[in-house]
Amino acid sequence: MMNKMIVSNLAHRPLRSAISIVAIGLEVTLILLIVGFSIGLLNDSRSRQAGIGADVIVLPPGSSNILAFSSAPAPVKITDILARLPHITVATPVLWQVSTVGSLQTIYGIDLKSFEAMRPFTYLKGGAFQGPNDILVDDIYAGSNHSKIGNTVDLLNHKFRVAGIVAHGKGARLFVPLTTLQELVGAQARASAFYVKTDSPSNADLVVSEVKDVPGMSTYVVRSMREYLSMMTPDNYPGLSTFITIVVGISVTIGFLVIFQAMYTAVMERTREIGILKSLGASKFYIVNVILRETTLLAIGGIVLGIVVSFVAGAAIHKRLPTLPIEINHVWLIRATLIAIVGALGGAIYPAFKAAQKDPIDALAYE
Repeated sequence: MMNKMIVSNLAHRPLRSAISIVAIGLEVTLILLIVGFSIGLLNDSRSRQAGIGADVIVLPPGSSNILAFSSAPAPVKITDILARLPHITVATPVLWQVSTVGSLQTIYGIDLKSFEAMRPFTYLKGGAFQGPNDILVDDIYAGSNHSKIGNTVDLLNHKFRVAGIVAHGKGARLFVPLTTLQELVGAQARASAFYVKTDSPSNADLVVSEVKDVPGMSTYVVRSMREYLSMMTPDNYPGLSTFITIVVGISVTIGFLVIFQAMYTAVMERTREIGILKSLGASKFYIVNVILRETTLLAIGGIVLGIVVSFVAGAAIHKRLPTLPIEINHVWLIRATLIAIVGALGGAIYPAFKAAQKDPIDALAYE
């Protein structure tokens, strides 16, 4: 009987109910898409770092534990020092440079021979560099930018010829010769990071100690790739956790205010109905229960709508912009659901108790 009455109450005011559902859906969508975008970028970066095939990474002094987008302060000659250490089979320097032309992209300046010694590229079309102005692009970049072998790519006020299209998942999406990138950014004989391959992955921690023991290397940030990748989480990225908290806070505020307004107005409009219920013996708990059940039903509708819109929007964004990954995982589906329900119930508590406190005689006399 109560459930039937609750559904009737919501159906009697379809526009207000629809607005409440859409607002809660917007709350859920905001959380899932923005958080999904942040986590998607982070996980994509982590998987591409793992795809390089290194066992140890060496970053310049003063680098963040997980970020080293500096002005390439490390001399390339460190590569030779690393290569001479026991248990190291390959060391390769990489120069990182961020480009904002078209979209945010990280360009890797690489020594192709030593970089491929970590793990070879899988060439889908074309082949290796043939000259200093050649560029390798991964298949995702090529697909989203319609790049073909021989096409020209403008980066850093310089024209590159697409020499090869490689499978994605190996560090960056764009690769140019190391010396060319060094000249373009004014970082001759400098590198942003050094990737090291050991004779056995089990020796990674031993190599870390050996590198730190080299005179002059004690100030460098040296980590096994296992440790480095494990640190690539939202909590370790400066500002990312705060950003997610702000997004969640804004979303909860939206849900809270919309439900508060909808339920408060509904209580005021149904004053006589509440008086009739109380005159028939309905308890305060019964009235509160009715209001909160209505709110829960609206929240469930909004959650379902928000989840559906999030997946549809995520798929549309990925199709339009393949280089921008959005990852909606089950953890945040559960979190977004709980956040939406708590926010909605929080907004309904005051209207519910206000309805329960109404005097039945005054309520019946209400015009």
